[in-house]
Amino acid sequence: MNTTPSTPTTDDTEEKKAADGTTAAPDVTKKAGSPEGGAPADAAPGVPASDVTAMDVAATDAAAEDGLEVELEPDPYDEAEAAAAAGVGTGAAAVVAAGLGIVSLSGAWTGRVAAERETLIGQIKTSGGGSAAQQISELYGDAWHSTALVNGLFALLALLVGVFVLVRPAFGTPSLRPMAGWVRSVATAGIALGVLGLLISVGMYLDLFVAMPSAAGG
Repeated sequence: MNTTPSTPTTDDTEEKKAADGTTAAPDVTKKAGSPEGGAPADAAPGVPASDVTAMDVAATDAAAEDGLEVELEPDPYDEAEAAAAAGVGTGAAAVVAAGLGIVSLSGAWTGRVAAERETLIGQIKTSGGGSAAQQISELYGDAWHSTALVNGLFALLALLVGVFVLVRPAFGTPSLRPMAGWVRSVATAGIALGVLGLLISVGMYLDLFVAMPSAAGG
């Protein structure tokens, strides 16, 4: 009775190869673009990913040396740092504008020094004698006008700095973040104080609020 010989299975073949001491090398080379990993899809089969990255960097450097424009994605951390720096600058300028406006209304030590200087000059001029009108002008009028002039300069600076803070976003590189509300508020307050201080200084300099004393005592 004839019997059909049985076909050896895969397990039998592997056991036989293991018994003979010969094993088949596993296929570790992955195809390009395979989901399991390996080289990118546009790289040659069998090329490591590190070599592909090095080739991309070399190609980018070569294109830059040839004068070609290489599009690079902007770093979000750099943009955030630039925006924060711009916000700090505008905020500080707004506070400075408000401070200058307050100084223009309350007076500064520079104004007192200028007034004392004018008073000293008036005393020197009238030491040898002079009319009452001349003494009033030299000892009081010049010192009063010097104080008004110094306060007016502070008011003008407050006005200019406040306006600069408000119009700054319209010039230069536009920022991704709008100006903070408190910065606009403080800058507006500096402008208002500057305008008020400027009006008061002009009135003081022109003797509109308080008239100069007359020689007759009127």
